[in-house]
Amino acid sequence: MPRPSARRALLVRGLLALGVLVASTFTLLTVQPRLGLDLRGGTQIVLETPSEATSDATDRAMEVLRRRVDELGVAEPVLARSGEHRIVVKLPGLQDPTEAIEVLGRTAQLQVRPVTGLGDVPTPEGDAVSLGEVVMTGEGIKDARATLNPQGVGYLVGVDFQGDAPRAWQKVTAEAACSPPGDPRRRVAFVLDGEVVSAPQVDVSTACGTGMIGGSTSITGQFAQAEAEDLALVIRSGALPVPVEVVEQRTVGPTLGAEAIDASARAAIIGVALTGLFLIFVYRLAGLVAVLALGGYAALAYAAMLAIGATLTLPGLAGFVLAIGMAVDANVLVFERSREEFARRKRLPRSVDEGFRGALSAVADSNVTTLLAAGLLFWLATGPVKGFGVTLSIGVLASLFSALVLSRVLLQLVMPLLARRPSWSGLHTLGRVRTWLTARGITLFRRPKRWLLAAGLVLLAAVAGLFVRGLALGVEFTGGRMLEFTASSVDAGKVRTELASAGFPDAVVVTSGTDGVSVRTGPIDSAAAVRVGEAVDRATGGAEQVSNDLIGPSLGSELRRNALIALAIAVAAQLLYLAVRFDWRLGVATVVALVTDVVVLVGVFAWLGKTADAVFLAALLTVIGYSVNDSVVVFDRVRELRRTRAPFPDVMSSAVLQTLPRTVNTGIGVLFVLAALLVLGDGSLADFATALLIGLVAGTVSTVLTAAPVAIVLEDR
Repeated sequence: MPRPSARRALLVRGLLALGVLVASTFTLLTVQPRLGLDLRGGTQIVLETPSEATSDATDRAMEVLRRRVDELGVAEPVLARSGEHRIVVKLPGLQDPTEAIEVLGRTAQLQVRPVTGLGDVPTPEGDAVSLGEVVMTGEGIKDARATLNPQGVGYLVGVDFQGDAPRAWQKVTAEAACSPPGDPRRRVAFVLDGEVVSAPQVDVSTACGTGMIGGSTSITGQFAQAEAEDLALVIRSGALPVPVEVVEQRTVGPTLGAEAIDASARAAIIGVALTGLFLIFVYRLAGLVAVLALGGYAALAYAAMLAIGATLTLPGLAGFVLAIGMAVDANVLVFERSREEFARRKRLPRSVDEGFRGALSAVADSNVTTLLAAGLLFWLATGPVKGFGVTLSIGVLASLFSALVLSRVLLQLVMPLLARRPSWSGLHTLGRVRTWLTARGITLFRRPKRWLLAAGLVLLAAVAGLFVRGLALGVEFTGGRMLEFTASSVDAGKVRTELASAGFPDAVVVTSGTDGVSVRTGPIDSAAAVRVGEAVDRATGGAEQVSNDLIGPSLGSELRRNALIALAIAVAAQLLYLAVRFDWRLGVATVVALVTDVVVLVGVFAWLGKTADAVFLAALLTVIGYSVNDSVVVFDRVRELRRTRAPFPDVMSSAVLQTLPRTVNTGIGVLFVLAALLVLGDGSLADFATALLIGLVAGTVSTVLTAAPVAIVLEDR
């Protein structure tokens, strides 16, 4: 690249990096984080359905409430059945619980009815009318949103129809349009929970017998912005099958103690510090540049989460720390390609430019596959899985910025020094691993079926764990029991310690005020419930039990079904993308390796007797993304080496060996973070780190043991 063009490109990248970092810093300084139930606590609302309501109706009511809570902007809520007719809703850090209660409690039975004349039903327009038969219900509504009224003051609610609703709307407006302007019969009423929220007149331009054609309309009524948004929310989320009544509201404390939070914070800091030291040790000054770029990544990603109002939980923050370790990958890919180029050219500035150019396709493909999965999880899933999709998308985009913009700017700024002393860069040698492999002349895949046999044995051992030991599902999936106590004083840390000593290490302890405490466990019998009460009694110096209720799973059947559907579609989309970018055989091989990793992780967890809870679900989704990335990096090199016309097994072997330094260095960077979380973190984070450690090993090994041999076998056929 000519010098003026290079300087202009550096200036553009530098200004872009500076602007992004300034905006991130401003956000970090001005926006307060929204902490989750485990770190800060929140508001607990208990709702009750009528005694005649069926269990199925209560379950469907809980799913509608879940959608409403998600629409309120409260991420990471907890909803669970308690007994036959109660639903417990926990909302982290909610500023206005009164608004939440009002929105959650509305039945939202929407009806569209023609106005037949003046009567005794009051309207927001200031008069009273009589209403005809119902012509449409809320089931005909596809979407609703609050917008400014372009023809007057206040807000209106735009409504989109679905199914047969557009024809019903056209029919009722065609009949109303036959009455003269000003006649009450020219109006159509929108009735919500028996109350007329709007009764507008059909526009004078609408012809008699023709009606309003189209799939949408507007509900007017001079709403304030908050009123319009609440109305749109309850219409959009659907009607409650039965009315609910608020029977309790209270503030609850965090589910984790201060010691657990401090220990996890120390683990995260130590893990990131060790990763940074490792990068500097391997890549010297280039490693220091990568560390600075990762600092920019952390600031950008965290600022983005603050800007969108994401709720920060301890596992979520641990995942964020892990993402810092995984963001090393793009930098390592660039550095390893730069090493290869320097071995040929012996000119560092040109080698670094070619390193960025050569690594671009691998970085782009691995991140596009992850973004596909993240986008589909956000679009199709609900609850924590949807939130994971948002966090993952932010992490991927911030990682790309860190590696391709910030690292490049910093390297170019120090390039005059490095050009005179290439040994300071750490990019002047191929590295010990690659040098050793090159000297040995190793070929891996002369007999790919042997590799597949080994993979099959590993898979069989993992599946055996599911049949022999079974997978212990957490309370989020199975439900359990909630016991509530009152005492003169409550120390949540002491209660947790006593419960762990009594054999309930996974029990969730939540305080309420200074004298209330609730304990949530998995399914336990009456004898175990007695032991829980005795443990709480010892910890508090005397406690009185006030309730003992069965609770349902907080990850309900609809949420699990949506998550599985979203995951299946995401995998299919990744397969299609890989088939287009590479070859359908390589796409199939990647998916086979991905499925293998998931089965191995679940099987090993079963053998270890670990609990599969919501934290495990987050770890599983992370492993899926890591597995695909590892295979994509290898197959990107396969695409490049195929031009040599060498036998495909030799091409695959060379691709695996040439990318092995990247795999080793990225793996070690992530390993430092996981080891710190495993050894020093809180108990729940230890399980999170264990799952990711298993997935890290499985994802790395499966590329060699499964993906590559499967691709070779498919190529032969």
